[in-house]
Amino acid sequence: MSVPVFEEFEPAADCGCAGCAQQRRDLALGLPVRAGGHPAAHGARRALVLVTAAGVVLGGGGASALAGPADGPTALARPADGPTVPAGLLADLDAAAGPADDTPQGGAGPLHGAPGPGGQPAPGATPTNSQISTGSLRKTTRAEIVNRAKRWVSAQVPYSMERYWSDGYRQDCSGYISMAWNLRGNEWTGSLDRFGERIDRTELQAGDILLFHNPANPTKGSHVTIFGGWTDYTHTSYIAYEQTKPRTRRQATPLAYWANSARYVAYRYKGVVSGGSAGGGSATTVTPYPGSEMFGPGANNAYVTRLGQLLVQRGGKAFYGQGPGPRWGEADRRATQAFQRAQGWKGAEADGMPGPQTWRLLVAGQGRSIGGSSGSGGSSANVPGFPGRGYFRPGQSSAYVEKLGKQLVKRGFGKHYLSGPGPRWSEADRRSVEAFQRAQGWRGGAADGYPGPETWRRLFR
Repeated sequence: MSVPVFEEFEPAADCGCAGCAQQRRDLALGLPVRAGGHPAAHGARRALVLVTAAGVVLGGGGASALAGPADGPTALARPADGPTVPAGLLADLDAAAGPADDTPQGGAGPLHGAPGPGGQPAPGATPTNSQISTGSLRKTTRAEIVNRAKRWVSAQVPYSMERYWSDGYRQDCSGYISMAWNLRGNEWTGSLDRFGERIDRTELQAGDILLFHNPANPTKGSHVTIFGGWTDYTHTSYIAYEQTKPRTRRQATPLAYWANSARYVAYRYKGVVSGGSAGGGSATTVTPYPGSEMFGPGANNAYVTRLGQLLVQRGGKAFYGQGPGPRWGEADRRATQAFQRAQGWKGAEADGMPGPQTWRLLVAGQGRSIGGSSGSGGSSANVPGFPGRGYFRPGQSSAYVEKLGKQLVKRGFGKHYLSGPGPRWSEADRRSVEAFQRAQGWRGGAADGYPGPETWRRLFR
């Protein structure tokens, strides 16, 4: 009995039969990495679309002549004495292959299902706003959103619309938000609003986003940033976490952005919850942050009184000659600044104006108190407050470094110490921290050997 012979079949570029057309579509519309595809799919799709369409113009024999070198950039070449590809067709190919590499809004490829005209998600492929319910989203806290955003800042993730970081998210601005919001896939600027509730800019809190999507031409100007808190009481600038060229950054940014400022819209993730944990329904309940307009010169309300009382409880009594009371004063600003500096914050993060993070630490009894003692709150009651990243850098020497080293040894991560541990930060400290971070399942920038708040909490709990 003869054995049937099977061989790979490459669809002809000019064959119009249903089978060849379908196979060309399947190859061109490969899935993104998080759905099982390959990071190079975007470039491969563009190359395949160029080769296929050009083959239709030039004939079956012309397709292979257009392909670029195997390991080099794909180039559209014209065979000697052969016909050129019409400029109009090239424009159509660019639209089908997605936006150019210098657009900040991310690839418009098939993130959810097959693409529609021009490479945009097909109607119905991405759930509509009404179809995305709060219950279907992963729950997360504001602190967790900001901490995830900081991981890419620490790792200095390079900007790319085609590459994917070790956590599986695309390295452009919308992939960055997808990561920070812990979404199940890589969204783009045209779909992120479906996962959030539109809010007024005055309601912005840490973890919210400012989004500009240009529907007339998504490749021109579309961008999105994470709101990290106001820089001062004027609310004219804020700390923005964003993925932009050349790499992830965190910096003070004018509201809402350097360009197209009036066109940015504020959104709040539908799955955000209060407290320090997103697991289940046991999140710690805290008094919501009332908004920065409740604090600062001229403010006179019960929230100012509450702030002062919390600061007194956390070691700020020396700043108040009398009170605290409902009218904002210099004592409130100085006490708030002292508490912020106790967390290791500097610059705009310690300006004496209570933002969402300052308020959350105070009302939850977390963080480090004025004078050095740690707060108590929930399951972290026995964990000393994180002193700040600045203590754990080359050349730094403090009791915190020695405390960290001793705890690493106690937890079984001290094999890199030939002596000590001691108060001066060393490579042995960094490698020991890295080993502990990797034991948590972290990779990439999340396991760089420099302790952050979550590393500290897990190490000492």
